[in-house]
Amino acid sequence: MDKKAKNILQYLFWGAVAVVLVYFCLRSIDWEQFAQALRLCRWEYVLASMVLGTLVFLIRGNRWRMLLTPFDPSTSRVTTFNSYNICMAVNLALPRAGEVVKLGYVVKHSALGKDGKRLLTFDKALGTLLIERAWDAFITLGMAAVLLLIKWDSFGGYLQESLSGLGGGNLWWILGAVLALVGILLYLAWKLRDRGGIWAKIWSFVEGIGKGLVSFMHMKKVWLFFVYTAVVWIIYWLMSACIVWALHDIPAFSTLNLTDAFFLMIAGSISSVVPVPGGFGAYHGVVTGALLSIWGIPIGTGMIFAILNHESQVITQALCGLCSYIHESFFRK
Repeated sequence: MDKKAKNILQYLFWGAVAVVLVYFCLRSIDWEQFAQALRLCRWEYVLASMVLGTLVFLIRGNRWRMLLTPFDPSTSRVTTFNSYNICMAVNLALPRAGEVVKLGYVVKHSALGKDGKRLLTFDKALGTLLIERAWDAFITLGMAAVLLLIKWDSFGGYLQESLSGLGGGNLWWILGAVLALVGILLYLAWKLRDRGGIWAKIWSFVEGIGKGLVSFMHMKKVWLFFVYTAVVWIIYWLMSACIVWALHDIPAFSTLNLTDAFFLMIAGSISSVVPVPGGFGAYHGVVTGALLSIWGIPIGTGMIFAILNHESQVITQALCGLCSYIHESFFRK
């Protein structure tokens, strides 16, 4: 079976998983109650969340540009903004494929060096993306740790249940085995790099990723990178809070506050472990589970929050991706 066929089967499998998850999530909804909740919803807050979602793409694009400019100073804000928009739109249909599209997009728009080759190569761009994601993961874990230290009585039990559902102790063994295999592969590539062939290509690719990873050390205005990071996560928090405020006229959500919105933001990020298209079903299941476990909000009622939060951002991603695609296709030279 060739690679293309395997990818198609993978997408079909995870698409089927998404359909099953959505079915189990939606079957518990009281649609009459759901319609009543929509009538009580404050839509101006939902719109505000969508605007903030667009702003996040712009800021994340600017932050990524700071990591790319040491290799190609000509990288523009339009390029990185469009790359994020198109990436998120592609991920709605093909999970994880958007990251490859995003990397290919910025490389395509990279300037040519004196040797006629692109200043920014795929491996270097991948390295910058990895350092960006690693930094975001570090920040997320840090915020979650602070929240749990302050509100362990409220959120600790749910977090333990979630981790055990993802594999518990076995997860660490799997992670350790993967890291060991990667380490062996890197050692072999380094040891056999002078023999040419596949090992030389692997080591060259690893070196390119390494250069991308250390691009953080060559940035100008490093402080601005941290400012962008802080603003991005504050906006994510506000996006979650906007949906909470939009539902404040519904008794089940009337007592939720900013701290609760912060936890729901973190809980929702757990769903990204399941690579279903657009997070459909996985996000809804995790968030409604949190609302039920911690606040006692029934699944059917909690689904109102999950659907408003997730689908409003899906619409935002689709619209931003469409606008960037139109800009790239018809207006950009």
